[in-house]
Amino acid sequence: MSKGNTQRKIQMVDLKGQYFKIKKDIDKAIADVIGTSAFINGPAVGRFSSALAQYTGSSNVITCGNGTDALQIALMALGLKPGDEVIVPAFTYVASAEVIALLGLKPVLTDVNRTTFNTDIRFVEKALTPRTRAIIPVHLFGQSCDMAPLMEFASAHGLYVVEDNAQSLGAVYTFPDGSRRHAGTVGHIGCTSFFPSKNLGCYGDGGALFTDDPVLAERIRMIANHGQKVKYHHETVGCNSRLDTIQAAVLEVKLRHLDEYCTARREAASRYRELLKDVEGIELPAESPFSTHVYHQFTLKVDEDCRDALKEHLASCGIPSMIYYPLPLHFQKAYHQEGASFPNAEHLASSVLSLPMHTELTPRMQTRIAGAVKEFFAERDNGRQ
Repeated sequence: MSKGNTQRKIQMVDLKGQYFKIKKDIDKAIADVIGTSAFINGPAVGRFSSALAQYTGSSNVITCGNGTDALQIALMALGLKPGDEVIVPAFTYVASAEVIALLGLKPVLTDVNRTTFNTDIRFVEKALTPRTRAIIPVHLFGQSCDMAPLMEFASAHGLYVVEDNAQSLGAVYTFPDGSRRHAGTVGHIGCTSFFPSKNLGCYGDGGALFTDDPVLAERIRMIANHGQKVKYHHETVGCNSRLDTIQAAVLEVKLRHLDEYCTARREAASRYRELLKDVEGIELPAESPFSTHVYHQFTLKVDEDCRDALKEHLASCGIPSMIYYPLPLHFQKAYHQEGASFPNAEHLASSVLSLPMHTELTPRMQTRIAGAVKEFFAERDNGRQ
């Protein structure tokens, strides 16, 4: 494959291409906010919150400054005490554990499902202690964890469930009885992020919380607003976390396209599967029978002895890729646990590689990407002969 390729540059995420398709509506939405100068808690914030509630079926959507704030506010709303334990997967972005530690709680790490990358009830059960108060299942890479057994376990032991749905907004979970709920709306509280590269991303930072519990919803709103329901009357310790109006206006436009975006990602995933189905040395992403997949990432598992070499080869061909995540949490200095061993998380950290995935991927781009992957393994196999 020519390494001096002058074809259109392949992006890990093509936000500019996506913007140009909806430029007229986005520009008008931003201009309207500037025209009214209602930059904080302007009308677009309320409209977007209502639209997202209708889309997800959640009774209450409370927006905030970012996805990490959403997780922190959720735990604050539950009234947990210092030293209380919160179960969280070892293979996830650090924010899931970070907010636990910031509040003086104890993150209790667990292994994950080796096939789906997600929180697994088998490991959650083993992590239960008398100090356990909550579970944070993380819906990683675009599909939901298996929530029914988690919710049954939580109910049996009086635990809260806070869903980290930063990567799987739009995914739908199917319960054993056939009923369906959007990922992020099954637990006591759900949290999401609107970081620009997310399936529903704004043009800065943003986040939201979901709950069907009116008491929790009131506490969440109060905590996110300096602990006040009435201005200058602070009932509890809170924080200042809000979605600014310009970002809400952007999200209001993009939410109308979210199903279209999810469809485009699924179609791109299907093309990858067809192009890469016969490549030895990689394992394609699993699709769980209980969840739709919105493909925030298209994450391969690659033979551990050549994952990094494949990444370097792709880069030499002008093709970006990412490792989410190169270290499980128990290997991080800040969250090191003496003697901890989570074999599945360790294996995934050594083998995962995410290919470009976004709404603007074309069949031609994916053919180039797949061709580079095939070229690498062909050269490797030839070198072994």
